[in-house]
Amino acid sequence: MSIRSTSLNAFCGDLDLCLSGSDTGTLSGLTFAAKDVFDIAGHRTGAGNPDWLRTHPPAAQTASAVQLLLDAGATLVGKTHTDELTYSLNGENHHYGTPVNPNAPGRIPGGSSSGSAAATAGGLVDFALGTDTGGSVRLPASNCGIYGFRPTHGRVANDHVVPLAPSFDTVGWFARDTAVLSRVGEVLLGKDLVQPGAPQLLLGVDTFNMLFKEIRPSLDISINAFSQAFGSASEVNIYDGIAKDWMNSFRLLQGAEVWQCHGEWIRSTRPHFGPDIRDRFEWAASIDPAALAPATALRLTVKAKLDDLLGKAGVLCIPTSPSVALKKNAPSEELDMFRFRALSLLCVAGLAGLPQVSLPIAAFKGIPLGISLIGPRNSDRRLLDLVCRLNLYSSEN
Repeated sequence: MSIRSTSLNAFCGDLDLCLSGSDTGTLSGLTFAAKDVFDIAGHRTGAGNPDWLRTHPPAAQTASAVQLLLDAGATLVGKTHTDELTYSLNGENHHYGTPVNPNAPGRIPGGSSSGSAAATAGGLVDFALGTDTGGSVRLPASNCGIYGFRPTHGRVANDHVVPLAPSFDTVGWFARDTAVLSRVGEVLLGKDLVQPGAPQLLLGVDTFNMLFKEIRPSLDISINAFSQAFGSASEVNIYDGIAKDWMNSFRLLQGAEVWQCHGEWIRSTRPHFGPDIRDRFEWAASIDPAALAPATALRLTVKAKLDDLLGKAGVLCIPTSPSVALKKNAPSEELDMFRFRALSLLCVAGLAGLPQVSLPIAAFKGIPLGISLIGPRNSDRRLLDLVCRLNLYSSEN
């Protein structure tokens, strides 16, 4: 398949964008793509919206995350489609269309890092950069049946990247195998700041209540395999019975930051958005500042709870997504239910600012479904090493 294959609709139209990496380096010989929110010197960043592309000049500097990968020997072969200004989990773009989900044709790839997930799952690149604010790497990874990693907040430089909600924004990546996933981490993450310890598996039992009822049996096999690999597992409750409050607090805090980042541009430019994105920005503009104080307080409570629960060695297992990827043009009621449950799962690491990796080790009727591991703050490299060991254990057993 051509790297510029239009059959997947993964890549943007900037056909001149191809940057070779250094001749030597740990990523030499690997190809990658970057979501169209990463600046590349001399090229325009489109952020999934034609008006953004039109009103912003070519970038003067390349994003640090991209430059690190180039310096390590990887070759950038293009930029990939995203939901408009990254403000969606669907992976559908009103202007540029929907990238194909290679492992579940006819179903959405998930967003907002839709093109990066499609390019990786379809074998067009070895790995791809995305961004993850509310799940934009983790959910597409689950939908497309690949690995997806969201780092500890602030762990990977996100300069010269179009923001969405800075206190939640992270730079993440996709890969089809654990070796490449980990090699990219060696370049972008640096050394861990926490002392290693024997990992202890924690099953977030109440998070599994977010699954669509027909999905749960498909995850039990993977959960049992995890328990065997770790030797044992402890069951814990995460939400304290208030999952809806966690999700709503995340949405409010994210929405307020979204409008702070982009409200002025939207008011002055009056860009054309797809209907769902337009409605989301209108909602963000209407957020009552008085609602932010309790949401911030809950966020601090969540961070403290997760830090205490995980300690230095805990590894929390939760579903990445409540279900497999929805079919294209799913009814709005189904989309709303999916989004509520997905955000309830994805906001756990988001509110706490913790690293999370989605593993493609489950399926429902042959359709991919991810399971996630969340590690302690700044245990990113150790979490990726653990995923490599779990993959080896699985292949040997």
